[in-house]
Amino acid sequence: MCTALTLTEQVKQIANDVAAVHADAVDREARFPHEAIAALKQAGLMSAYVPQSLGGAGVSLRELVVMCDTLARACASTAMIFAMHQIQVITIVDHAPDDAWFSQYLRDLVQHQYLIASVTSEVNVGGEMRRSQCAVESDGQRYHVVKDATTISYGAQADDLLLTARRNAEAGPSDQVLILLRKGDFTLEQKGNWDTMGMRGTCSPPFLVTASGDAAQIMKVPFGDMSARTVVPVSHLLWGGCWSGCASAAVNKARAFVRKQARSKPGTVPPTATRLAELVSMLQGLRSAVEACLHEYEVLSAREDAATGPLSSIGYSVRMNNLKIDATEELPRIVQKALSICGIVAYKNGTPFSMNRHVRDSLSAMLMVGNDRILATNANLLLVLKDD
Repeated sequence: MCTALTLTEQVKQIANDVAAVHADAVDREARFPHEAIAALKQAGLMSAYVPQSLGGAGVSLRELVVMCDTLARACASTAMIFAMHQIQVITIVDHAPDDAWFSQYLRDLVQHQYLIASVTSEVNVGGEMRRSQCAVESDGQRYHVVKDATTISYGAQADDLLLTARRNAEAGPSDQVLILLRKGDFTLEQKGNWDTMGMRGTCSPPFLVTASGDAAQIMKVPFGDMSARTVVPVSHLLWGGCWSGCASAAVNKARAFVRKQARSKPGTVPPTATRLAELVSMLQGLRSAVEACLHEYEVLSAREDAATGPLSSIGYSVRMNNLKIDATEELPRIVQKALSICGIVAYKNGTPFSMNRHVRDSLSAMLMVGNDRILATNANLLLVLKDD
């Protein structure tokens, strides 16, 4: 008897049959993973978090973390795009539940599977998401905004954008709102290129954004509240799924290499077996760190005072920041240990044990979240892996 696949099973199928097939080309050509994203849209996964009452699947954050892990094992770029999109969806669902305009947008998202990108970066704010220079101009019916963004991941491929700006011209840098820019309401002027080290398929150049639209598209909850309650913790958790998936991909290649050694000399234990056991332990540690933070978020977000209490505390913020730091430092350590197990074949593109893409992806993870503490220790490795 044939039964329908669950969404998680569909993600695994897409990861194996689509994302993995095109991952090397996406990396080599620094191109958007059109095939994988199209398959995710076809499966209705862009609206997976949307509540069933609005036509979505109503999956949990935990399920999305698993999906990110699964996709990252095949293609880190696809996983990151999926994660960043879901951050935007979760923000809308959790912070505009009773807003008629946004409820209709979520219904449309289910039907049309829009891809949503984030525009929080800006020139001259020092990389701080909680500061904006640009300001909204509004007459109560229409809004207008211009933002000089330092980077917009998959901006050129996105259908819609979620953009931060000061509430008005008189507002302070941290008095921000979040605006949903609809396709056709905005223009993008690319202002340069970014030859990224890894996760090249995210396609993240700088853009000048100019937009006008219905004032109903400005979310009513202050962005500061959304950032503490949802954007920051959810970002770290979904990215944590990506990091664990990237690490798993490298570990699986090392495991396959050791098994090949064992088969070549039956009855003997390969000298790399001990290092593989250590590597698996490192991976389990990374997964445990993500799981611990995910469990804490689930518990705290279910509390009645979640919006004003524990999720806004300094202690919780520190713990989530530690996840970001620790996970993005452990990922390259895991990949490099896998690299050492496979040896010289891991440096060769096109081989089953090639680690080049995984190494660059892992180091880009640290750059993306602002973790530069151990990048200097990888300088020689970067030179070895640098394209000619």
